[in-house]
Amino acid sequence: VQLQASGGGLVQAGDSLRLSCAASGRSFSRYGMGWFRQAPGEERDLVAAINWSGGSTRYADSVKGRFTISRDNAKNTVYLQMNSLKPEDTAVYYCAASGRYGGPISSASDYEYWGQGTQVTVSS
Repeated sequence: VQLQASGGGLVQAGDSLRLSCAASGRSFSRYGMGWFRQAPGEERDLVAAINWSGGSTRYADSVKGRFTISRDNAKNTVYLQMNSLKPEDTAVYYCAASGRYGGPISSASDYEYWGQGTQVTVSS
């Protein structure tokens, strides 16, 4: 599975962005998907995850109520809708795919495939 993330940019606090992650390869619907982010000097942390069907999601506490993860298996794409952005949301955002069975996967070590990252910068 190859992943291509897009949609990042420079926005002001309070603005919205939608990230997309297009997957190539077979059987996209078999994979749980996740969005992670990494700020300079920080570890890569889970932002949101979604199971293979889209019926179950998980969010970091810091983004609950502001971000929404979704997927369109017909388009082999996972999305991250980010509303009410804050300066502390500034980071490189990565999408990832996990073949691990079960609900939304929260551990980065359980993801086998990673996209190249897209920069999100939120100015105050």
